[in-house]
Amino acid sequence: MNATLLITIGVTLISSAVALSLRNLIHSVLLLVITWIGICAFYLIFNAEFIAFTQLLVYVGAISMVALFAVLLTRVAPSTNQRNKQSVTRFIYALITGLSLFSLMAFAVLHTDSPKEKVEALPATVYSIGKALTEEYAPALMITGSLLTLAILGSVLLAAHSPQSKENS
Repeated sequence: MNATLLITIGVTLISSAVALSLRNLIHSVLLLVITWIGICAFYLIFNAEFIAFTQLLVYVGAISMVALFAVLLTRVAPSTNQRNKQSVTRFIYALITGLSLFSLMAFAVLHTDSPKEKVEALPATVYSIGKALTEEYAPALMITGSLLTLAILGSVLLAAHSPQSKENS
């Protein structure tokens, strides 16, 4: 492995782990931006420029701004007792789930035979990808966009009408 790949792996993993462990949502979203830039760098390292720049525009540009606005618009005053038994239990369940998924994926990767000969990939030009997205995959793309929009609107509505936000106003 070259140094660029190792640095990218390190920065991406550290920024995502710190984003998950922070209590401040704004800092977490900003660290997720660094994580998404790291994923973009992976695509660039492996010569997938179109996907890299799509990742940069969609996640770093759009999704991060939507997440920041959602956090800022639905901010609730922090409670005095942030570390309680329920949060420790959630952390333990999250840790068990994460380690289980990691071990399952590691098992699958380690026990998968890679092809011995080099396989040539079909040329993926911007034109062919754009044509596929606007013709064959257009319904899936529109449904995915609609679901993401509804999820963001639903989360804003749930946060705006939660009992905590009524008490604070």
